[in-house]
Amino acid sequence: MPQTAPKTTADRWDAERAASLSPLEGLAYRSNLLGADRAVANYGGGNTSIKVTEPDHVGRPTRVLWVKGSGSDLATITADRFTALRLDEIDPLREREEMPDAEMVAYLARCQVEPSMPRSSIETLLHAFVDAPHVDHTHPDAINAIAGAADGERLAAECFGDEALWIPYIRPGFLLSRQVGEAVAANPGARFVILAKHGLVTWGETGEESYRATLEAINRAAGFLAAKAPEPALSGEPLPVESRRELLRAVLPTLRGAVATDGAAKVLVADTADDVAAFAADPSAAEVSQVGAACPDHLVHTKRRPLWIAYDPASDDHEAVRERIRAGVEEFRAGEREYFERHREGDETIADTAPRVVAIEGVGIVGVGRNVKAASLSRDLYHRAIAVMRGATALDGFVSLDDAESFAVEYWPLELYKLSLAPPPRELEGRVALISGGAGGIGAAIAGRLAADGACVVIADLDGDGAARTAGELGEVAAAVAVDVTDEDAVAAAFAGAVDAFGGIDLVVASAGIASSAPLAEATVAEWERNYGVLAKGYFLLAREGAAVQRAQGQGGAIVFIGSKNALAAGKSAVAYSSAKAAELHMARCLAEELGPDGIRVNTVNPDAVLEGSRIWDSSWRAERARAYGIEPDQLEAHYRARTTLKVNVTPADIAEAVAFLASPTRAAKSTGNVINVDGGVPTAYPR
Repeated sequence: MPQTAPKTTADRWDAERAASLSPLEGLAYRSNLLGADRAVANYGGGNTSIKVTEPDHVGRPTRVLWVKGSGSDLATITADRFTALRLDEIDPLREREEMPDAEMVAYLARCQVEPSMPRSSIETLLHAFVDAPHVDHTHPDAINAIAGAADGERLAAECFGDEALWIPYIRPGFLLSRQVGEAVAANPGARFVILAKHGLVTWGETGEESYRATLEAINRAAGFLAAKAPEPALSGEPLPVESRRELLRAVLPTLRGAVATDGAAKVLVADTADDVAAFAADPSAAEVSQVGAACPDHLVHTKRRPLWIAYDPASDDHEAVRERIRAGVEEFRAGEREYFERHREGDETIADTAPRVVAIEGVGIVGVGRNVKAASLSRDLYHRAIAVMRGATALDGFVSLDDAESFAVEYWPLELYKLSLAPPPRELEGRVALISGGAGGIGAAIAGRLAADGACVVIADLDGDGAARTAGELGEVAAAVAVDVTDEDAVAAAFAGAVDAFGGIDLVVASAGIASSAPLAEATVAEWERNYGVLAKGYFLLAREGAAVQRAQGQGGAIVFIGSKNALAAGKSAVAYSSAKAAELHMARCLAEELGPDGIRVNTVNPDAVLEGSRIWDSSWRAERARAYGIEPDQLEAHYRARTTLKVNVTPADIAEAVAFLASPTRAAKSTGNVINVDGGVPTAYPR
């Protein structure tokens, strides 16, 4: 059952551990406790501080403010990510009436104890102006349900009495900091500050006191919400679980193509959990979701509002939803351009106009981002928004920043600075690859190489456990699916799993392989059919299902077959394997011609004798090939090396490099129907 209101927060303070830490380590510890619960502190949001007296570089006692560095996350921040500023140099600012942002940033930079420290938090002056040794600023769901309610000031007074001060919404910066500092100084009995449409400020003589003040405020607010609004808000009856999954599999590739921007692919992370789907099913959610962001910190990751896609399973088929998505994204983009032009003041550069969150009625939400981390962040922040909207709606109605206020945050240089700290996108950022035979050998090397270039990878293998292990080694950018490539339904299910994981597919790498060797007289029909089943039928099925997803996205794509030297050069005593590989190579040429008009490139990499890490070469194939050449199995590496023009052995990493080139949407953008030999040079296999 969906929660009526945001939840309470457990006290996890460990007094023994805290006592063993230095003041700065204690600040990091307190920050980590607050950040560990995303219902308390958003990713990258919130800030904490401590005021201490320390010797300066010549030994003079100096009052120092240690405050979170910009761009850090409270959940993971370490002591070296805080910035120290000289308080005696900040104190004169209390007399100022106003201070532009650029001047404030430059001034605070000169107050830093070490210039090499990170830029201090946007809200450094708020911490400086509150006269307490420890100050915490967070964005708890329970508090923001009150701060984002239509009559929030009255509700805050009802919940906290005189212990909480209410500050009407104003964008973070000098003026807000001064207002908070003056309000706290003028009300010595106050224990909390609630920032309208924004969050919470607490303080204390010790870190423990400030931490517990945050928890007390949250839990009192959660209890107040539960008492005032015992019935669930924004909670309808979602579609059955399987219907949610079926709808998403049918429409996510279309959505993924629609949100791509200037050729830059996006990752989609869907969430159809019961609680989220119930929100999307509520009749009021379509309207409430469009009110605005639940917290200013959300804006650069979620935009002002999600794209809402209506869906009535009684009257809408999948194509109707796909068309609604195409039109909805275009309308959303147009709205973002109009919003930008209406509020721009100078040389601002418009942000990507695609939605960051998409809500599908009765189904759930989809996070959109240039990589898994960004898409997951958009999704997770919208979880916080749902909790706040539920609480505020149940109390009094949800309100948010107006468009002008939203623009002032979304395009605020101090907020954009935090985004600039992210590393530049890698070559395959946002792209998704499915690699058959990806559990080991060549396939695993390809998966690792593509992931290193920023791709998400789906490890598909008959060995489902091995695929899961390989995916686990690569982390959140990888998913695993078990698949028999000779089974039509299993291949379709593998691509459905890829859509479930990341929203679609840009690159198909057909790498699943087997091999058998026998003189013609000893060759069996079973071995013939097995080779053709995996190497011809399997590659056909992978290409067919992969191309269907790529066409649905409408953004082109790539297919790479892992062939063999034997596709071009006759392989003695390997008629089934060699002819199947030749069929594979010609299939790729045929597909290149057919799929070219859709912008889908099809190429082949031909390895030879990749023994390292190979399951094939660890099977009877090694002995069979050694027998064909009249040598011992342990002499094969030397034999293959000696027959190459370059006198080298070929490794899985070498094949992965060739695939990475062909996967590139820039370096190989105009290459299709091609074959790249990675065999050390075998003259009989030179393409003619």
